[in-house]
Amino acid sequence: MKLISFNLSERYLEHLDRLIEEERFPNRSEAIRVAIRDLIMKEYELDQKTKKEERE
Repeated sequence: MKLISFNLSERYLEHLDRLIEEERFPNRSEAIRVAIRDLIMKEYELDQKTKKEERE
């Protein structure tokens, strides 16, 4: 894995930490990985659906 860094608003960080406190994720890194994975999969699926519709 590669290490990346970014800025996050205090509001989002508070919500992220709440997810950790609720034990929905073991740590910030895992929560962010899941969020990015889900976004990429969603966008990829939408892109594939659009391309399929354009071919029809």
